Amino acid sequence: MDKAERLKLFQEWFCDTIPHNKALGLKVVDARKGFASMRLEWRAELVGNPVTGVLAGGPLTAMLDGCCGMSVATMLTKPEPFATLDLRIDYVRPAEPGKAVIAEAECYRITRSVAFTRAFAHHGDAKDPIAAAAGTFMLGTKGEVMRPQMTRPEVGI
Repeated sequence: MDKAERLKLFQEWFCDTIPHNKALGLKVVDARKGFASMRLEWRAELVGNPVTGVLAGGPLTAMLDGCCGMSVATMLTKPEPFATLDLRIDYVRPAEPGKAVIAEAECYRITRSVAFTRAFAHHGDAKDPIAAAAGTFMLGTKGEVMRPQMTRPEVGI
């Protein structure tokens, strides 16, 4: 699978299939083994304080959660359901009004039942974060994999 196909698959799987992510307008920037990146455009309806124009914490939390989850999915050898077990976010500074936010997540360890992730949200420079996150995900949870139908089953994740 080439990069364009992989990005399209993850866009459909994580941003277009999950209703909240779709409502936020999240876009996949990158997805490769152990790494995922998403972009959230600034929109007035996502602002937490209309006086300052700063994005609310909720959309940033949802983006970091989704991005961490997507990094987990890149590590799976076959599709299986998983769920956020724990997510800690440290808000370092406010997002700048009018600017898109980028999330970058890494799945740095995966066991039979738990995956461990870390992520940063920023405006283009990961060394100047808006927020930092650490998340754990329970693998093999009940339910079905929310995934768009693949046209080529041999492709895998």
